[in-house]
Amino acid sequence: MTSLFEVMPAETAVDTPVRKLTVNVNGKQETLKVEPRLLLAHMIRQALGLTGTHVGCDTTNCGACTVLFDGAPVKSCTMFAVQADGHDITTVEGLASASELDPIQEGFKDEHGLQCGFCTPGMMLSAKALLTENPNPTEDEVRWALSGNLCRCTGYQNIVKAVLLAAESLQHQEASKDEGETL
Repeated sequence: MTSLFEVMPAETAVDTPVRKLTVNVNGKQETLKVEPRLLLAHMIRQALGLTGTHVGCDTTNCGACTVLFDGAPVKSCTMFAVQADGHDITTVEGLASASELDPIQEGFKDEHGLQCGFCTPGMMLSAKALLTENPNPTEDEVRWALSGNLCRCTGYQNIVKAVLLAAESLQHQEASKDEGETL
């Protein structure tokens, strides 16, 4: 192999081991043949073409590569793709529907929780995991949940405000849904 990832031909060289894996990415089942050394971030970006997952440091320090693995945030730059076999992966592309943004994305837009945008996908997925577990977090809880993600542009205040706005929006959606069910 000459690069971190190449699509495996139908017949592979004897000296290149490959593993077949099946993973559910953003609700879609994908079956791929990959080298055992392939990182999950590279599978997501190159094999699946989902370039919202960014690789910033290759050491789990920055969090730009954060995805949800069975609902929990993980750093995909230090996880092997074969470890995802049989699991659910959510990337930033899986947050929105075709017609509308997820409340987390709306929050980042409305509160200007981004500048260059490089860290934003990882921040959003960490926020998604937090709000799934704790729909009404405090500012300190948001800061703690995002502590594994680095942003070099915004100073974090707008990011925290964006997550809190998303929490509020999700609570209103849930209240509206509950109100509709009682009528």
